[in-house]
Formats: sequence, C-alpha cells, structure tokens
Amino acid sequence: METQKKDIRALSKEQLRDFFMTNGDQAFRGNQVYEWLWSKGAHTFDDMTNVAKSTRQMLGENFVINHIKVDQMQRSSDGTVKNAVRLHDGLVVESVLIPTNTRTTACVSSQVGCSLDCNFCATARLKRMRNLNPDEIYDQVIAIDKESRLYHNHPLSNIVFMGMGEPLMNYNNVLKAIDMIISPEGLGMSPKRITVSTSGVPKMIKKLSDD
Repeated sequence: METQKKDIRALSKEQLRDFFMTNGDQAFRGNQVYEWLWSKGAHTFDDMTNVAKSTRQMLGENFVINHIKVDQMQRSSDGTVKNAVRLHDGLVVESVLIPTNTRTTACVSSQVGCSLDCNFCATARLKRMRNLNPDEIYDQVIAIDKESRLYHNHPLSNIVFMGMGEPLMNYNNVLKAIDMIISPEGLGMSPKRITVSTSGVPKMIKKLSDD
C-alpha cells in the first residue's frame, strides 16, 4: 500500500530547509518553497515557477498541498459573500465576507461541525467531524482577501473567528493560523484586527489572554 503523502504546509521553514539539505540541495530552497506556500499561496508545486522542474517533481513525490476549494459562492445585494469551502477530504465548512463602508471582515470556521450544543447556533445541529488544520483556516482568509479585492476594491481589513466550530476547542491550530496571518511571511495583518469569538471556555479564555 502506498504511504499517504504528508501535507507540506505542516512543515516549518526550518524543517523545509532541513529536507532540502538532507536531499543534497541548498537550505535556501526551503525559503523559496515556504514563500510560495504561504505568501504567494501556491496551490500546486508547478506554480513554483522559480524552482527547478526536477525539484518540483521531487516535492510532488514526497508531499501534497491540501488546498481548500471554494465549492459554491453566494453574493447578496449588500455585498456579503458566503463561501462553501470544500476541504481535501470532501468535508465542507463555511466562510463569509462581511462588508461595511469602512472595512471588510472575514468570518472564518475553525472546525467541521462543533462539539458544543448552543441552542442559538445552526452549527450545533452538526456533530463535530474534525478540527481544521492551520493551513485550512489560513486558506479561508486568503480566499476572502481575494474576494474583497475583487468585489470591494480593497484588501481584507478584519478577521473574526465566528464561523463553524468553537475556536477555543481547536486552540493550537487556531493560534498557528493566526501566527501565519500576522506574519510578514504570510498575510502580514495586524493582530489588533483579529477577533476570536467564543461561546465560553473559561480555561482556554485565560490561556488565550496569557498567550
């Protein structure tokens, strides 16, 4: 049986650099690939046009890029955009672009379904299937940023974790996604423009404030 390939975006920049050195290449190649994966949002290894074809083939033999796909998109008359986002394993989550006169906000999901049972929330009718990975959260933001530029002529200004799932029940992956969103090597957004909304997980609220 063929071993399942690892999603390359689970690797840190240092791990990518080590991979190339282990395979007889130079460490800076890891920097190039890391930039393509995060800052440039490459969907395939063939998108990495300044990387040699043989290197791209080697990456394809060892890794995959489990990029999301916006399966369906609905636009309302007030400019709101609702995305049905299909994940690599076929599961679907929602993300929303919410415009006002002064900003555009991305409402992103952190879980497929939810483990809580809030009676005010439609997602409570869905059982939690799994947590989203950091790259799957990040991809939602990138997709909405592109829609903001296309439909509202300016980049995404704010993010709120208020989509499907309880973000504090997927704490580590949400924090990793935020780290990349605010990183100059990622989206470079100010942390002041990011809101983590919670139904109330006291222990994790305290941890979030500490972190």
